[in-house]
Amino acid sequence: MDAPELLTMLVRSFAGTDTERPVPLRLCEACVGTFHAQGGALTISAEPEDRLAVSTPGVFEQLEPLQEILGEGPVHQALAEDRQVVMRIGAAVDEFPMFSQLAGSQLASRPAAVGLDETDLHAVPMRVDDRPVGVLSLYMPAGRRTLGAAELQFAADAVGLSLLGNAELLDWSDRTPFHLATGMVVAQLGVRPDDASAVIRALAFSRSTSLRSAAQDVLERRVTFSPDG
Repeated sequence: MDAPELLTMLVRSFAGTDTERPVPLRLCEACVGTFHAQGGALTISAEPEDRLAVSTPGVFEQLEPLQEILGEGPVHQALAEDRQVVMRIGAAVDEFPMFSQLAGSQLASRPAAVGLDETDLHAVPMRVDDRPVGVLSLYMPAGRRTLGAAELQFAADAVGLSLLGNAELLDWSDRTPFHLATGMVVAQLGVRPDDASAVIRALAFSRSTSLRSAAQDVLERRVTFSPDG
């Protein structure tokens, strides 16, 4: 399929989405519809620790936040290596053992996921000026992808360019508590910001909660840290 034809499909799919919903989510839904995927997500990355993600509702919507909490997964690899990454949900993957195990367990525990065990997660870097600015994630039946890697890359790049060209549509307010909490952990433990953010991720994982919730606990001093443990 050539670029104009694919772009036409994306635009038509986007136009058919609910205009009351946020534009990033509508773009994600347009990609899901165009590629006949079972679900999808968009992750925009301004900095290594500054990411915004939106996911289509359904059985896969918690997998993007899970990668953020764990700090590993196809999205991280696609961004770091600027290449498409494909992972079979439920299969053990050496590059990200925790995510692959938990993703499979999470899917297996949800009744709505029956029949979705043979699913591939395609993480495609969104490039602007040859630089990855985020990742398009699509969940598709294994071995039944309707379009190829080149089409996936074109769609991801088009969405990335659209988002960065309309930066005012992105709401980064949810990231503020995480950054403030990171600063508090730096002050409490005397560690580097990267280590402090890892502490907050570990807290979120141990409580099976979101990064925002864990950060809020730190900010409101429901959780404090000391160098002596």
